[in-house]
Amino acid sequence: MPDHRRHRGPHPDDQTLFAECQLPALRDATTDLSWLLSKEYALKSSLKLVGDRYALDGRQRTAVSRCACTDLERQQRNDSQLDPRELSGATLWIDGYNVLTSIEAALSGGVILKGRDGCFRDMASMHGSYRKVSETIPALEMLGEVLTEMKVAHCRWLFDQPVSNSGRLKTLLAEMAEERGWDWEIELVSDPDPLLASSPEIVATADSEILNQADRWFDLARTCIAGRIPAAWVIDLSD
Repeated sequence: MPDHRRHRGPHPDDQTLFAECQLPALRDATTDLSWLLSKEYALKSSLKLVGDRYALDGRQRTAVSRCACTDLERQQRNDSQLDPRELSGATLWIDGYNVLTSIEAALSGGVILKGRDGCFRDMASMHGSYRKVSETIPALEMLGEVLTEMKVAHCRWLFDQPVSNSGRLKTLLAEMAEERGWDWEIELVSDPDPLLASSPEIVATADSEILNQADRWFDLARTCIAGRIPAAWVIDLSD
């Protein structure tokens, strides 16, 4: 079925699933899942156990799984995370869809999750296709302004080539960068994750697997959302 969405906004059930009364159970579930993962229990079985215990909906279980992490992972991510001041004059490799969809979701009133590691993540899922929405250009403009303010010297954007419409998005970014004088390099690659995980440069992402391997990383989405989108719907499931 064609994707005709104009916004990256909330799911119709999110007002109920993430209502204030639901948050204590969601936070407890995140803590319990993180404990099980820290004891090296498998994610799938642990999530079912925790989800059943707290009678969570499928979308709530997804949120909990995106926010949980082991104690070791949280410590490692904290140790390798950089402060915005450390980006001045640096080269930044950006996990394109990971960062962009979070900003789009925040601008359109979608759920933004604050995980146990402090990262901001959205609830969007790509399913092999990307569609430009009303928030795409404002999100890119915001990112450009924030990166300029932090005095990032050069950005290398990496997007998944197999995702449909990636070529159109690359063209859009290239045109905006040229018009505004942003030093951006945009690439389509078959799988950005291993490139980002092994990057010698600073990486901008909230992808858990990349964060577990990256030497230096920065939560660009959180910086934009916390600093530029005061009305963003942030669900805090951190400890």
